[in-house]
Amino acid sequence: MRPVRSVARTLLSGIFVVNGAQAAADPKPFAVRAERVTNRVAPTLTRINSRIPTDPASLVRINGAVQLVGGLMLATGVLARPAALVLAGTLVPTTLAGHPYWAENDPAQRRQQRIDLMRNLGLLGGLLLAAVDTEGRPGLRWRAGHALGDGRRSVRRTVRGAQRGTRIAAKSALSLRRLPG
Repeated sequence: MRPVRSVARTLLSGIFVVNGAQAAADPKPFAVRAERVTNRVAPTLTRINSRIPTDPASLVRINGAVQLVGGLMLATGVLARPAALVLAGTLVPTTLAGHPYWAENDPAQRRQQRIDLMRNLGLLGGLLLAAVDTEGRPGLRWRAGHALGDGRRSVRRTVRGAQRGTRIAAKSALSLRRLPG
């Protein structure tokens, strides 16, 4: 991995490691703000599996743990692309719960919440870029397309070789018939 990518991923992941560790260790301060989102998500989680916790503190703790692990994976480059996608997925509910500028009445608070929302959207953009970064190596689509092209060329070469061999065999057979004896 290039030094620029290493530094960029480490800087991008820092906020997830720090906030994830805080939320996993002590979810109560975050749970109060998260109720707006967790109350909407809880019925769906119960329908999916009744053993999934639905209380805000547990969901915040799980989200924090996922952000902590995902941030560490992104920083170290271990499965960085999937880690970036997971972090992007956790950032959406975190942003909706933590920065509802539309619900603020105080203009200064509203402005600050909007700035924080925009910062998180910038982080989301960075995570999406990290998720599609192939580190300069060809992606799966390119590799598959080129493998298909290589296969086609190989088949064409084989067919041409077989046709050439057939023509040579036919000419040899004709020349054998013309020989006396």
